[in-house]
Amino acid sequence: MLHFVRFRDDRYLNAVKTFGPPDFTHRHWDARAVAEIAPGDVVVFAEGDEHQPVTPFAYDDSAFF
Repeated sequence: MLHFVRFRDDRYLNAVKTFGPPDFTHRHWDARAVAEIAPGDVVVFAEGDEHQPVTPFAYDDSAFF
């Protein structure tokens, strides 16, 4: 699966051109995003990486995509 994290501007379109459309889009690097990523998944960050602090709340990304 392909995950995009923290994309909010034209970088999203550039990422789609490079990687293809994502299976999941996460507005924040939160507990829900971390839980949805399985071994072998590809995660593309607009800002930061997997070592950034995880936001302590879970955000309902499905309401916006």
